[in-house]
Amino acid sequence: MAHVIVAGGGIGGLAAALALAGAGHRVTVLEKAERFAEIGAGIQIAPNGLHALDQLGVGATVRAGAVHMDELRFMDGVTGEHVTSLELTEAYRRRFASPYVVVHRAELHAALLERCVGDGAIELRGSSPVTGYGQDAAGAWVNLPGGERVRGEVVIGADGLHSAVRRQLVGDGDPVVSGITVYRAVIEMDRVPRELRYDRSVVWWAGPGCHFVHYPIAGGRYLNLAASSVDGSTEAVAGRPVSRERARAEFPALGGTAQALLALGDQWKTWTLVDREPVDTWTDGRVALLGDAAHPMLHYAAQGACQAVEDAVVLARHLVGGPDIEDQLQAYAARRRDRTAAVQRAARASVALWHPAGAAAGARNATLRGLSQDDLRGHVAWMHGMRVALAAPVPAVGGVST
Repeated sequence: MAHVIVAGGGIGGLAAALALAGAGHRVTVLEKAERFAEIGAGIQIAPNGLHALDQLGVGATVRAGAVHMDELRFMDGVTGEHVTSLELTEAYRRRFASPYVVVHRAELHAALLERCVGDGAIELRGSSPVTGYGQDAAGAWVNLPGGERVRGEVVIGADGLHSAVRRQLVGDGDPVVSGITVYRAVIEMDRVPRELRYDRSVVWWAGPGCHFVHYPIAGGRYLNLAASSVDGSTEAVAGRPVSRERARAEFPALGGTAQALLALGDQWKTWTLVDREPVDTWTDGRVALLGDAAHPMLHYAAQGACQAVEDAVVLARHLVGGPDIEDQLQAYAARRRDRTAAVQRAARASVALWHPAGAAAGARNATLRGLSQDDLRGHVAWMHGMRVALAAPVPAVGGVST
């Protein structure tokens, strides 16, 4: 088996480490920050993501701490009309053999990190920002500041949106700024009036050039708020604090209930949404990309983390070591390219669903109202129904496979 160097200690990097260690490889994970930690707020995990996490032995842990959703609820944010819901209860769970859950990013990251810390085949190194890579006939290495090299037999670039590995491997410049800004806040559920809680719903309020999403996280103790505005922004901003007044001023078209929820938010921060065009080149000899380094996407399909974990499982399935490592990495990329490109495009295309105005919004509502639950489940089946697998799942805590 191989010694694999993973650049990046986020969700994708840790998932890759667990999958690869479970397949018999030795793994060194290099994280630029001093500590392995995750920032951000809530994320949604569809059945395809949970099935992949099962393969890593953490699915049961994530399910236990998550809020299990009963519906994806679509509202007209101007009129307040409940347009439709995709029910996530019995029929959905039977079809996809799993619930649909929401968690805090830090909870998912912590579950992966705990398993990595307890795995003797995984070395975790903080304060180790990867600046590039090299390779020769004997193996591959990554470069760190100051001239240090960390050598192995394979390098996996899981170093995120601004990946140094991708910069060298693909060379496609900076991410694409979408012209959309998202405002995020997390508030204590105790502050939310009972009638506004939607305890087991992911709720979308769609308006002209904007929409607002909210759902409970951290076992229902907090409410995650995320409101998007098409503002034509051209500057890539990440985590910039803004006032409550500034956040609310971006969404004057939204009606009463949405406004009441927005008014509860404080300590708002903004991110400019960015992604990249899908690319065919994921590998360079003994080096391959994974997660956001390979296929960064807008968050509107709620699949970023799910796709990264799928990548990790498929990578470990194909990487078996020996003299054909380059071919194995190419096989992994070939298996993942089309699927992740389709999700990237679907995330971009969904903007047309959220942001119409006037007659176009009315036509959208009519179309959505005409869809049955079978229709709605069928619409998401290509994403939510995927089940990737290792040759055998990593045992869960206590020795029970999931």
